[in-house]
Amino acid sequence: MKVGLQAALSDVNLDVNQPSSQRQLAVSISAIAPSEGRTAPLNLCLILDHSGSMNGRPLDTVKQATQEIIDSLSPGDRISVIVFDHKAKVLVPNQVIENPASIKVEINRLKANGGTAIDEGMRLGIEEMAKGKQETISQAFLLTDGENEHGDNNRCLKLAELAAGYNMTMNTLGFGNHWNQDVLEKIADAGGGTLSYIQNPEEAVNEFSRLFTRIQSVSLTNAYLLIDLIPSVRLAELKPIAQVVPDTIELPLIQEANPPMVRLGDLMKEVPRVVLMNLYAGQFPEGRHTLARLQVRYDDPAQNQQGLLSDLVTVEATGVRLFQPNPSAQVQQHVLALAKYRQTQIAEQKLQQGDRVGAATMLQSAAKTALQMGDQSAATVLQDNATRLQAGEELSEADRKKTRIVSKTVLG
Repeated sequence: MKVGLQAALSDVNLDVNQPSSQRQLAVSISAIAPSEGRTAPLNLCLILDHSGSMNGRPLDTVKQATQEIIDSLSPGDRISVIVFDHKAKVLVPNQVIENPASIKVEINRLKANGGTAIDEGMRLGIEEMAKGKQETISQAFLLTDGENEHGDNNRCLKLAELAAGYNMTMNTLGFGNHWNQDVLEKIADAGGGTLSYIQNPEEAVNEFSRLFTRIQSVSLTNAYLLIDLIPSVRLAELKPIAQVVPDTIELPLIQEANPPMVRLGDLMKEVPRVVLMNLYAGQFPEGRHTLARLQVRYDDPAQNQQGLLSDLVTVEATGVRLFQPNPSAQVQQHVLALAKYRQTQIAEQKLQQGDRVGAATMLQSAAKTALQMGDQSAATVLQDNATRLQAGEELSEADRKKTRIVSKTVLG
């Protein structure tokens, strides 16, 4: 198992007459599996809300989706199930999947009751995952339909960070329209996972299946991108690095490391992670010049190997005297994806501040950016919401949640 690492500049030419040039650097990182390569077993933890508001069709569809996931697990995979209302308990302790029928019986007995304590569910989930994390790929699905009324949201974030530190990935699924998108997004981002939205109960099976397919393609874990810039090149000071594929996430730079690096988490076979950096290059003479050297550090759980290093990739640019822009269309797509996310974020902030006009304007800008990308689904959602605000209407909880999801990803 190896890492595929490719880098592309927004423009490989630099004007030798300019004291400084801004460039975006897109870095694509994926796992490359040999045709006959063993992949590590999955260590899956399901953390499920069964509070009173899940009664009826919502809980029934979650049970169905969960049972289909259990049927999809392979021999050697591990499963644990945590359930929570205003408290949490271990429904299925961490175990190798040997008797799926007995696990499904336990899930079927679940009844909806009580309030919501997400952090207690997360705490037990991390404890159970930890029991089976050796030589496995550890993933959690956290599903909730409500606010964390009996818990502490800051504790949720700390637990997500703790999970990531122990090489466990936390994916979140918001069910219905009354969950807190800020909290679930922060948990997923900090936990190295993805945020999903199940608007209607009948979508539960498909959404679980989509997410399960994604985690099945994970082959390498605990990946970090090491960024070695030459002295005359620097990162932008504000939000210099973000992931833009498969989801848009602001990535914190670990500056104290040598060289500086960002945590990527899991690496998948089919879907690369694309990281976008905002760089400033100083003045260069004519000719080819190295701007940066990139490398990925990662673990291979199938081989029980940690701290492996990919091949080194050198990023080069050419100083030219008669400068003409030579933009990369591919990198421009990534720049637009990040712009769409950030414009939508500003719109949401303006809405929270009561600035409906400003929010509508930013949503329109985000819709135009989505159109430039060819992301018609996002453009429709963003423009519809801008139109509603301009007409004096309130955005529903469903509208706000759709906005958050389409800002982060391109829907298939």
